[in-house]
Amino acid sequence: MWPAPHPSPLPASGERESRRLFPAGTTLRILSDGRAGHEAQTLGLAEALGLTPDIRRVAPRHPYDWLAPFAPPDPRDAEACAPPYPDIAIAAGRRAIPALRRLKRASGGQTFTVYLNRPATGLDTADLIIAPRHDGLSGPNVLAPLTPPNRVTPERLAQARAAPDPRIAALPRPRVAMLLGDASGIVYDLDYIASVFIAAGASVMATPSRRTSTEIRATIAAALDDPRGWFWNGEGENPYLSMLANADRIIVTGDSVNMVGEAVTTGVPVHVVEPYVTRRKLTAYLTALEKAGALRIWHGRFDDWVYEPMNSTPKLARKVTQAYAAFRALQ
Repeated sequence: MWPAPHPSPLPASGERESRRLFPAGTTLRILSDGRAGHEAQTLGLAEALGLTPDIRRVAPRHPYDWLAPFAPPDPRDAEACAPPYPDIAIAAGRRAIPALRRLKRASGGQTFTVYLNRPATGLDTADLIIAPRHDGLSGPNVLAPLTPPNRVTPERLAQARAAPDPRIAALPRPRVAMLLGDASGIVYDLDYIASVFIAAGASVMATPSRRTSTEIRATIAAALDDPRGWFWNGEGENPYLSMLANADRIIVTGDSVNMVGEAVTTGVPVHVVEPYVTRRKLTAYLTALEKAGALRIWHGRFDDWVYEPMNSTPKLARKVTQAYAAFRALQ
């Protein structure tokens, strides 16, 4: 997942086209529950829209968090719904839904609201819902992309390739990036996979997420204690984007929809290591991407193939700008 939950000055795909549709001074607010995956999606969409977001985080206490998204917002999170009301508001995560709905009401319906992922509160949760195809949601106000929005753009990848992280540049090619989520229930031993690639002459670089257990971190770090291995232990800048940009092959744990979606933006072979138990929606997601040629499930062998990099974010930005223009025309 994206290392820093802050907007970047780098241009985002779709930004120039989106700005033609937005009047000068258009404001955008992100309602965040603080989860890195949710912020990566909302920030990716905001940047593709060419708008600098006002990020307001919600942290509902008990029992508000237990009852979300059906309860009212925690009064302590009132600032998230406070004026001046934005033209557009984007939210992700069930804990942010109460604040998003309150903001809509408080603005007298003037704020155009966008919710990412499938809401338990139905189609009237927001003016526009972006629910990935594997969520199985449909409706007149629903966009169903194959992958969720993200912050990876061709410009950012190109910049990271031109100026790679020195720790990554020091690794000889070919390079394999290992992206680790909650890897506790993975079918194959990740340390074994790392050793196989190193034995085959590749360099292996790995980065954990917040959900990666201490045990898995230690296991992979030990496996990469080799001149051709490197494990990011949290020191220094997060090399996630540089790993994506400078990998010749990517291994990603299949528990993370976001990391899989970001990996296939690169155009390099992506192998997904599946968990022991896969949820129906996760299986549908991975199957659709495999059918599209963007990834292959890891079965213990090296595969090489070519595919067009996949990223739903620019198209989503265009759809959001069109929906917003239609919304304003009715005001």
